[in-house]
Amino acid sequence: MKIFHQLRQLLALVLVSLMLTGCNSVQNNFGEMLEAGSKLVPRVSAESRIFLDLSVDFLGEYRLPKTIMANTPVGGLSALSYDRQHSFDLLPLGFRVYALSDDRSDFAPARFYTLKVMLEPHDNPGSQMGTVSQQVTLKRVEVEQVTFLKAENGEPYAKGAIDPEGIALTPQQSVFISSEGVTKSGVPPFINEFDLATGALRQVLPLPKRYIPDAPGAEQTIGIRDNLGFEALTLNPMNSGTFRTEPFRVFAATEAALKQDLDPDQEGENSRLLHYLVGDGPPVLVSEHLYPIAPPPSGAEINGLTELLSLDQGGHFLSLERSYGAIGIGARIFQAATGGATDISSIPSLKGTLSGVSPVRKKLLLDLDDLGIRLDNLEGMTLGPRLPDGSQSLLLVSDDNFSAKQITQFLLFRLKFGS
Repeated sequence: MKIFHQLRQLLALVLVSLMLTGCNSVQNNFGEMLEAGSKLVPRVSAESRIFLDLSVDFLGEYRLPKTIMANTPVGGLSALSYDRQHSFDLLPLGFRVYALSDDRSDFAPARFYTLKVMLEPHDNPGSQMGTVSQQVTLKRVEVEQVTFLKAENGEPYAKGAIDPEGIALTPQQSVFISSEGVTKSGVPPFINEFDLATGALRQVLPLPKRYIPDAPGAEQTIGIRDNLGFEALTLNPMNSGTFRTEPFRVFAATEAALKQDLDPDQEGENSRLLHYLVGDGPPVLVSEHLYPIAPPPSGAEINGLTELLSLDQGGHFLSLERSYGAIGIGARIFQAATGGATDISSIPSLKGTLSGVSPVRKKLLLDLDDLGIRLDNLEGMTLGPRLPDGSQSLLLVSDDNFSAKQITQFLLFRLKFGS
């Protein structure tokens, strides 16, 4: 009876902790309370409490030939978003994604493409003697359709009036698009929602004033720096694609530090990550966090955050950081966690020592230089469907900058949860 009494007391402590600190804190404290009270759960590391048990394996590459679709050059692909609902006719060896071009309406009006990604099975020797495990690789990518974005006036965006960089599909048959703006021309950044079928503008997310440049060029003191704005954009995953009116969360982050956050004494820059709640009413800015960008790898000159990918409802993400310099282009995939990160929305500048500020936690998942292949300007990343072996697919794409010397490169990976 004594042990049952102790267990009841333990359960009461857990319930009180749940009400006071929320689910994330309870998950962290639950193992500690059990261990202290009854020694029923073994001690686990702090890292295992923060990060998911993930691994990633490279499955293949496909290079899209220079292509024209509806009189537009298919290039500058800087973001991807998987459409599960419109992929059923292609599964299990194919799926559809939307790919955003970062064309500033210079070569054709601002737009995104519908792509068909086809996979090809092949057998690889398994790790156990006498077994064979079925794997897949990229077979081809086909461009099916182009959709032009419409500005507030209902017309396509004028030349130089937009710099689209991020795309995220919603359960409401729409896409959120982030634009870095064009600071030198006085064009502000935005995070807007557009109709999936027509490209018409639906709504505008409110941006804090600290993101809006106050002046062009050398006179600028606050805001997004030119070509270093909202590059990363993601939505939290939906539990079901049928509930189109359920609220969802939108996350956006800058590629590099805001002007007022730029600190020359730091090795890596501090990005800001915005967290919105979008539902039936007006969108709400929930919080803002510091995302620490890694210093450039040895030999590289610049390193920035180019993509975020939400993994679950618990604040776990994948992030893609891209570097370049005289030695070429590199990229790294990190696992990131916002649990415990400080809300920095009241902090005007991130320069200097930030006592009391807990940043987003990061853990290197894969350095793509280790793949031993040529890497181009990787900027887009999305989860895809489950693969035949039950693991999760992950797809990356490069921005060729509409250059004959660069390529549109798709890389396919297997993302495994658990050992």
